[in-house]
Parts: sequence; C-alpha cells; structure tokens
Amino acid sequence: MEEIHEKKTYTTNQRRMRAKLIFNPGSGVAGESPVQLMDVISEMQAWKLVPEAFLVEPGCDLPGMVQNAIKAGIRMFVVCGGDGTIDVMAGILAGTNATLGIIPTGTQNNVALSLGIPSDIPAAIAILRTGQRIKVDVGLAVCGEIKQPFLEVCSVGLLSALFPAADDIQHGKLSRVGDLLATLVSSPPAEMHLVLDGKQEINTLGHVVLVSNSPYIGPHFQVGTPDSMNDGLLDVLFFADLSKMDLLGYAIQATGSGDKPEDERIQHYQVRKVDVDTHPAMPILVDGLMLAEGSLSIRVQRHALAVMVGSKVTEQATPEAVIAPRQAADEK
Repeated sequence: MEEIHEKKTYTTNQRRMRAKLIFNPGSGVAGESPVQLMDVISEMQAWKLVPEAFLVEPGCDLPGMVQNAIKAGIRMFVVCGGDGTIDVMAGILAGTNATLGIIPTGTQNNVALSLGIPSDIPAAIAILRTGQRIKVDVGLAVCGEIKQPFLEVCSVGLLSALFPAADDIQHGKLSRVGDLLATLVSSPPAEMHLVLDGKQEINTLGHVVLVSNSPYIGPHFQVGTPDSMNDGLLDVLFFADLSKMDLLGYAIQATGSGDKPEDERIQHYQVRKVDVDTHPAMPILVDGLMLAEGSLSIRVQRHALAVMVGSKVTEQATPEAVIAPRQAADEK
C-alpha cells in the first residue's frame, strides 16, 4: 500500500510570495537532483513561497530570465546550487531591487558559510522567511573591455593557473593531477605592480595576488574577517616572498582552521580599489571564470546586493547594511 505523506506547513503571518527558484541539477550528489528539486519545492511551499523553477543548463540565458522575472513582479531569486551558480546570480542581481536567497548544495559552499546559511536544506529554506535581509558588497574586476562582478574572490597568478586542473580533480577527474603538478612546477614568478586606493604603490616579484570580498574562499580558506562582505572594503593578500611550497603550506594551514596562520611575509591590505599589473602577464580568475590576461582594476561596489542571511551575520553587519522590514516591503 502506498504511503500517504501529510502536506507540511509552517506557521507564518507573511503573505504568499512568488519566488524564482534557480536549480542547478549538476550540484550535489549525482542522480539525486529530481528528488531534491521536488523536496525543495515542497519545503518552499510550506513556507508560503510560490516557486517557479528554472533549471540551469549549459548555454541558458540567466540574465534574460532575471530580466523577465523582474518585469513579471518577482523580487525573490532563490539559488539551489553551489558557489559557482550563486556567484553568477549575485553578479546579475547586483544593483537591482531583487533579493538573493541561497540553498547551498555544492561542494565548498563558501558563500553560505560566509553568510551564516546552514547546509541543511530545510533550515536554509527557513531563512528565506525567518532570516534578515541585508545588503552586501560586490567586487568589480575590469580587464580591458571586460567588466566582471564577483561575490567571492579575484586571483592573479599561480592560483588562477592551477584552478582549471584543481577544479576538475575536485569533481573526480583524477587524471588531471599530472596537469596540476606540471603547472605548479613550470609557473614562474612575475614582476607585480600594485596601486592601492590610487595612493600606495607596491613593486616586487611574486606568484600570487588575491583580492577577496568574502571571508572564505576555496576549501574554506580564510582570508578575511566575518564582516568582510559588508564592510565596504576588499581584502588584498600579496604573497611576495613565499616559494611555491610555502604557499601550499600556508593554504593547508588556513584550510578549515577558522584562523588565518600568521606569516609576516604575507602582506594584507584593506582597500576600496586596487590596480594590478604584472610582467609577464599572468592569468586572472574571477569567481571561477578566467578573464583575459592584462592590466586589471578592481573596486568594491558597496551594499550592491540584497541577500537573506542567518541571524549571526545580521549581528555582525553594519547598521546601514540591515534592511528594515518596512523598507524591504517598499522595495518589493
């Protein structure tokens, strides 16, 4: 006999609200996405959210989807996926009056970790109704004619070169280990020229520059403080005098530790803008997307994105970042 499941409902005095559900079937455990999608829809409905599902596929038009949804009156965009999908949607929604909701189902889930969003799916969905709406910063990287917003990090140098092979390995393609090691061995340092906030200049030889908007990147590698995403500043980490083995050791120490290991050779700055030029030109990676090599200008767009977060992040946010319920209603 078929088991009958009682329809779940939660007590809330909020009105029903339409929401665009951006679902990435490639995130999470392979083969579980159909069941996961139905579970997410059911859980959202229990919170009086009316989800309209959009499946992320290669070549799909996410900007067009967002534009059409906003024209139709939708103001809540919920991403069920990993950091890559969240980063792309954050860049599209930045500067609009829409709100980003997050249901983390990826491998690292750094954005969720940074914003106090639990990995448990029902708990993450509950935040869409019980959490706080705040505004967070978004970075903007400009290389030639290319302008690329980012929520997490922009890297210049060795880490950018290693990323394609490292990402494949993380997703099970162990045959790429040889490519990763070959890149690690063959990548030379470069002459790096940095200008911080149009004033301070740095000229030295190095392998890596990281410009981060998020406190966590990669495998929970901590580069900033808990309030990094709404402090109006970017964290610049310049690894000048470290060898490749020193860099690997630093990364291993910082991964998942909750504390940044101290190393006085690592120069750490907080800026609103940084210009980076390298000779020879080094690869540039922005939230997992490769940009053309060349001179790079990066700046912070303060409070450019509204997002639903957990209570812990609300306590750490600056007062002007927190959106009051009346203001939130006016922006819908």
